[in-house]
Amino acid sequence: MKTYPRSRAMGETVREIIARLLLEEVSDPRVDLVTITGVDMSPDLRHANIFVTAHGDQERVAEAMAGLESAKGRLRTLLGQAIRLRCVPELHFRIDPSIDEATRITDAIRHEHELGRVSAPEEAMDEDTDD
Repeated sequence: MKTYPRSRAMGETVREIIARLLLEEVSDPRVDLVTITGVDMSPDLRHANIFVTAHGDQERVAEAMAGLESAKGRLRTLLGQAIRLRCVPELHFRIDPSIDEATRITDAIRHEHELGRVSAPEEAMDEDTDD
């Protein structure tokens, strides 16, 4: 989806507000240790895809998503009080895939290092500074 400066700026504002609301206004223990990693706003600002990561196993992630879904109405109401928009965006919570992708890449590099196919990042940095 093409992004626009206005939707990018509003996405950052929504990210900050939702993160603060999760800390201060939502008392559901299922959303403890949930991190808002980003928000993509639709060009018309009517929908907000909120990317989150939850620390723990798959069961913990599922609980966190259920907690976010249950708090969605309250979060949207409080968001509407915090920002001035003609229409308060619909909130859509999504698991941030970049965290899993980064973990997968790190594991692959570590495995290749153990096999001796690549040098460790620290070793590569040491070699660069010796010149």
